This record gives sequence, structure tokens and C-alpha cells, in this order.
Amino acid sequence: MNATQGRSVGLGLALGSAFAFGGSGVAAKPLIEAGLDPLHVVWLRVTGAAVVMLPVAWRHRDLLRRKPVLLAGFGLLAVAGVQAFYFAAISRIPVGVALLIEYLGPALVLLWVRFVQRRPVTRAAAVGVVLAVGGLACVVEVWTGLRFDPVGVLLALGAAFCQVSYFVLSDQGSDSADSTRADPLGVVAYGLLVGTVVLTFVARPWRMEWSVLGGAAGMGGSQVPAALLLGWIVLIATVLAYTTGVLAVRRLSPQVAGVVACLEAVVATVLAWVLLREHLSAPQIIGGVVVLIGAFIAQSSTPKAPSGPVAGGTGADDPARLSSGSPAAQTDRS
Repeated sequence: MNATQGRSVGLGLALGSAFAFGGSGVAAKPLIEAGLDPLHVVWLRVTGAAVVMLPVAWRHRDLLRRKPVLLAGFGLLAVAGVQAFYFAAISRIPVGVALLIEYLGPALVLLWVRFVQRRPVTRAAAVGVVLAVGGLACVVEVWTGLRFDPVGVLLALGAAFCQVSYFVLSDQGSDSADSTRADPLGVVAYGLLVGTVVLTFVARPWRMEWSVLGGAAGMGGSQVPAALLLGWIVLIATVLAYTTGVLAVRRLSPQVAGVVACLEAVVATVLAWVLLREHLSAPQIIGGVVVLIGAFIAQSSTPKAPSGPVAGGTGADDPARLSSGSPAAQTDRS
């Protein structure tokens, strides 16, 4: 597969991941309104996905010996950390504000690439991030309930940094020439298992209203079996979302996949409008268009002259990205 084909596949995977993640809120909200605590929904989501991925974890059990730090980091930060920080944040600041701060992740990825890895960043990737974040502000209508709470903002920033770890850790070990590279499906499987252990102590599922799962939940005026909603959250919004997301990062780059992931907010808003009959305002529609434009600009950025690897360039099949300065060619931290 050449670089162009690899990039197209990566973009398709990133879009699929954004759509899968975006549907989680629409399925989770009816369960929460039916009586489940938000953290219990998160625990069910991660634990159910971990059970589904158990055969994959067993197949790639050698990762426990070869990549223990990578697996622990992915589980603690990319799975449990994002969820825990986000739900803690929305207990103190408006949901829209917390979501916007969390999705500053793509901008933070660029800062990581530019100042930590000391690699140049294409202007298109930077412009794409700015547009995507600006459009996201319109999608979540950040101006409707802003109140400054230092602790809440710090918690939301924690979610943003954990989101950065999702894209950065997903890129680790992606060099096809590295015999010790980590299989992405194995990383997802063990990340979910680690996340389950961590969230069990945080969510305390033994206090859950288990009876809710045997009934139905209201969605847009209709009654939907709670088990069906949970199945969607586990299989589509978690297993499929994480798997396609990690594969997308491997074929694109953390910063480009991060910008495309901003589409999750757009998907969530549109689905809420269609399925939950939540109002979609003109600013939200405009913001969604801006996010799409920003994501397109970022993913269509090409590398500059071959003076070194460039953030926002092509995917894992691009020789420039496999040079000594790229994350794919660096030694795994694990």
C-alpha cells in the first residue's frame, strides 16, 4: 500500500472512530436519565468492552512482557483518565465548557510535537486545529453558561492532557521495521482491561442500580431497551471506536487524527438533534461546518521539503515519517 492509499485508509478510520465515539452520549444519556450514575455508565462501557476484547488480549499476551509501560499508560490515561477527569469536570463547570477544554487536545498534540519532539509543524495543520477548536466552541455553544471555576477548569485540562496521551500512545511502536512494535488491537484490549481495574475503584459498581438494565429507557419520545443501548455503547462507541482510532493514528499522525476527532462533537450534536430531539441552533450548524473545514485542511496537509520530518504530513507508509526524528522510529518508552 502506497502513502496515498495508506493516508486515505487512515482518514476513513479516523472518521469512523469519530462517528463511533460521537454516538456514545446519545446512547448513554437515556441510561443516565433512567437512573444510572454517569460513572456507572462509564464503568459498564469500559468493562463490557474489555470482556469483548479478552480473546484479543490473550492472543497478544506477550505485550505484557514487552510493552508493560505502554499498556499501563494507555489504560490509565487514554481510557480511565479521560473518562474520570471529564465527569469530574462537568460536576463543577458546564458540559459545553468542559467539552471544549477537553478538545483542546489536538492543539496540545501540536505543542507536544513542536516543543517536546522538536519537529516543525505545517501551517495547514496549525490552521486546521485553530479552525476545528473555534468551530467546536460554536458546536458546544460555550457562551451559554460560562462560569469560571479554577478546579473545574483544571479537571477539564486533565481530560485534555489524557486525550493527548491517547493519540501519542496510539502512535508508539507503529514503525513496521520495528520487530518489537505493539499490535494496536492488543494495546486497545489491555488498555480497556487496565481502565476497568482503575474505574472499578472510582465508580464503585456494587452501588449501581442494576435493575435499570433490565428495563427500557426513553429516547426521543420512544422506549428503547436499556440492554440495547448498553450494547451500542460497548460494541460501537468503545470497541469499534478505540480500535479504529488507534489504527487511524498509526496510518496518519497523532496531530492530524486529533483534529479529525473533533468531528465527534459534531456527530454527537447532530445525533442528539435527530434521536433525542435536542435543539440544534444556527451557531451549532455553522460551528459544525467550520470543524469539518478545519479537519479537512489538517488531514490534507503535506510534508515540506525533505529537510526533516514534518508534523501533519503523511501516514506511517511515508518514508519521511519513518526517519530518525519521527515518533514511529523512536525507541518505545516501555
